[in-house]
Formats: sequence, C-alpha cells, structure tokens
Amino acid sequence: MSARPEDEQSAHTWAVVVNWNGGPQNLDCLRSLMDQGLLPSRIVFVDNASSDGSCALVEQEFPGLLLLRNARNLGYGHANNLGIEAALERGARCVLLVNNDVTLEHGTLAVLQAALAREPQAGIVGPRVLYAGAGDRIWCAGGRLTFRANLSTLLGHGQLDGPEFQQTREVDYVPGCAMLIRRAVFERAGLLEGDYFAYHEDLDFCLRARAAGFRTLLIGQVAAHHAAHSSTGGGYNARRKYMMGVNTVWFLRRHGTPGRWLSFLVFDVCSLPLAWGYRALRGEGDAVLAKARGTLDGLRGKRVSEELLRAQFPGVWR
Repeated sequence: MSARPEDEQSAHTWAVVVNWNGGPQNLDCLRSLMDQGLLPSRIVFVDNASSDGSCALVEQEFPGLLLLRNARNLGYGHANNLGIEAALERGARCVLLVNNDVTLEHGTLAVLQAALAREPQAGIVGPRVLYAGAGDRIWCAGGRLTFRANLSTLLGHGQLDGPEFQQTREVDYVPGCAMLIRRAVFERAGLLEGDYFAYHEDLDFCLRARAAGFRTLLIGQVAAHHAAHSSTGGGYNARRKYMMGVNTVWFLRRHGTPGRWLSFLVFDVCSLPLAWGYRALRGEGDAVLAKARGTLDGLRGKRVSEELLRAQFPGVWR
C-alpha cells in the first residue's frame, strides 16, 4: 500500500521552539508537540542565552531533543532561522514554528499537514489561536494587513470562539506563534527576517511567501492555546510597544508604498495623542510613549537588539 501524501509529510515534519527564560511553560509546549506524534529527535529547541535554568530543565526532561544554545539573545527571527536551517539540513519537508508559550490541541498537526497536502498552492497554514486559560476566547483567527495602527488586525481578537472562526479560509498571515510551513517556501522566499528581533517577522514572511506564489491559510477547525506575549512582559507594555514602533518603520521600508506610508502616518502616528489619553487613564500611558519613541528610533535607523533593549528598559530586562 502506498503512503498517503499527509503520511509522507508527517514523516518529514520538524518543529522549532525558541526559548528565552520560558521556565516550566517550555515543558507544556514540548509535551504538546509530542502529543501530536512528533519524536523528540525531530524537535529543535533553540535557547537564547536563558538565565532562569529553563534550558537545563528541558535538557533533563527531554534528552532526545536537538538542542541549540546561543551565547546571547539573538531575538525571535535569528533564533528560529537557526532551528529552521537545522531542520532543513536534516531533510524536513515541513517546519512547524511554535512559541514556547503555546500548546496545540490533540490532532492539530495532522490536520495542518493534511491541509498542505490537499492544497498544493498553500505554503503556510496555521490554526486559530485561543487565549491560554480562556479557551472560549479568540486571540487570533488569522490576520489582515491594513497598514494602519500596528500595520495589521488580528481577526477575531478578543471575541468569543464560534463557527465563524472555525473554518478554512485564506488570510494575509497567520501568527508566528503557530505556523506550519512547506519547505519550498523557504527555498523560494527565504527565511525569517531576523533583524526585526521580535514582532512583525510573521507579517513580513507571509507577505514574501505570497509574492513567491504561495497562499496562507487559516485552518480554523483546530486550535492552539497561547499565553500571548509572555516572553516580552505580557499585555500592553512599554517594551513590546517600543519594539513594534521600531519594526513598523522597518517593515514599511521593505514593503511600503506612498499610500501605505500615508495610511501609517494618519492612522498610527497621528492617533498617538488620542491613544495616550485613553491608555493613561488605564495606567498604560508609558507604553504609548514607548511606541512613539520606537517609531522615532526606527526613523533614525535604529534596530531592535538585546543591547538596545537593555539600554531602553533596564528595569524590566531579565
């Protein structure tokens, strides 16, 4: 009996998980991946110079993993690229990128693999993503590029889960916290843009994949659970908004048109005073000011890096 296409893909699927001081949540993530049928030997765990002992904890619990240790925090993109390259060198036909604060519901990977096998023009697929601990609420059911505030909109964000989010449909992007990628996408569109350090890599990658002829699909019948932004402090915080401000400028430098720049200036930059007024009432005004500073620094040519973040946010850097 010949193997089905999805069985063939399953035998050559690798996962990449990046860690920076992720603590015990790494173990939940890795157990979830093994529950999908992935062998430890097909999981690349990339540690970004963690200082909380989490890497040693993973090594002790899962000795069969391919473990890559970085001497410093390279950021999300560069660290993922090291894992992707290691997987491709070992024959991976599909690579699953998973944040270490994500768990997948049982059977999710098989459904994603089947979607790629069924849709030859699809290069990237991802599940709907629910808030961890609140499985009835959507964090993201795919995304749409708007070139307005924060460049994009997370579809369904904050809404109650329901049938409208549990469908298969084409989207502009799926979040990098849980995406399955066909090998050919890397071969034709390249790897992630590592110089973002954190945020907007997934938008950039899916946009380049589309330019290379691939579709991005939300496979809404399956779900991931995500403790959103846990590695950058969670919630609406200054460090995260600063990085988004810097990277929005760099994204527009790569993909901007006069119309896209104008939309960004009108709907993002010009809205900052109103955003500050609203957020200041909630005790979050510093995050808006950090975003404004990040936008200015991006225009000045600065890039997000470990060194820059240490200088900008010494009180919150772990």
